[in-house]
Amino acid sequence: MLADKLRPFLDRYNEISALLSDPSIINDIEKMTKLSKEQSSIEPIKNAASQYIQILNDIEENKALLDDTELGELAREELKSAQIRKEDLENEIKILLLPKDPNDDKNIFLEIRAGAGGDEAALFVGDLFNAYIRYADLCGYKFEIVSQSEGSAGGFKEIILLIKGKGAYSKLKFEGGTHRVQRVPETESQGRVHTSAVTVAIMPEVEDSEIELNPNDLRIDVMRSSGHGGQSVNTTDSAVRITHIPTGLVVTNQDGKSQHKNKEAAMKVLKARLYEMQEAERIAKETSDRKNQVGTGDRSGRIRTYNFPQNRISDHRINLTLYRLDTIMAGGLFDEIIEPLIAHHQAEAISEAGL
Repeated sequence: MLADKLRPFLDRYNEISALLSDPSIINDIEKMTKLSKEQSSIEPIKNAASQYIQILNDIEENKALLDDTELGELAREELKSAQIRKEDLENEIKILLLPKDPNDDKNIFLEIRAGAGGDEAALFVGDLFNAYIRYADLCGYKFEIVSQSEGSAGGFKEIILLIKGKGAYSKLKFEGGTHRVQRVPETESQGRVHTSAVTVAIMPEVEDSEIELNPNDLRIDVMRSSGHGGQSVNTTDSAVRITHIPTGLVVTNQDGKSQHKNKEAAMKVLKARLYEMQEAERIAKETSDRKNQVGTGDRSGRIRTYNFPQNRISDHRINLTLYRLDTIMAGGLFDEIIEPLIAHHQAEAISEAGL
């Protein structure tokens, strides 16, 4: 019974309340902080549980009054309302009872990279970048470009953003994967539709304490920043390339004029990639595994298709198709896809948990 599963949360909440009022620990800042954080984390479940138990009591009271000649009709109406509220609370509680992803509240690195399709893929990286920053703005998130490599005909071969805001990872974590685009390139004289692909990776920003790097495992090279065709755009050796020797991961940054800032930015991205790899090893089924997200970058391993001639956007994981691609891209309205993805994931998790 769902009420039985909620009782431990209510008991623990009350236990913490008593501890926080205990004079013997009032001066123990570390313990008080830890208890306050734990209480805050279970407060939503506690509030929903209290309402749920009250609704169950209301239902029983109204059932007992159904045969009453004076109150029966009123009890019947209140019972109907209570049953609806009970179902709503059950759905809310089931979601609250799911194990929380420890990364959900973190900032993210969002990496978009051109795959198959040459110049057209690079141009779509630019389009997707613009759509994502519009979405970030709608969510109230801040963003900064960590690194970028421009395409020869426009767009980007690769661009990495740091998106800052509570819940950024929880909102965008399902964006990782291969995104396929079908449209007529501006350079196509025959009007033929071309298919290209870009890859997206979502990586949580990690604290220094969450990932340990042995300096002996790193090879750090500095060089001059370069523009298109190798043209020098910087007269100092400010570009930085960091290689993590054990894994072979390589991160390059040349966006800033300061070697120190480029090194710092590259190190943050490297730590995020290493953290993600460790998480994937710890939880093999997690979709945050970078290799699963990015795949090979070809046209077949796709999670989503953007078909411009048909004004269609399709997410293949949940069989969702919307015929308003232009509006979604122009306005950054990704919640129209992200919210159904989150709901689908929650439904699957509830089923697996047997709630």
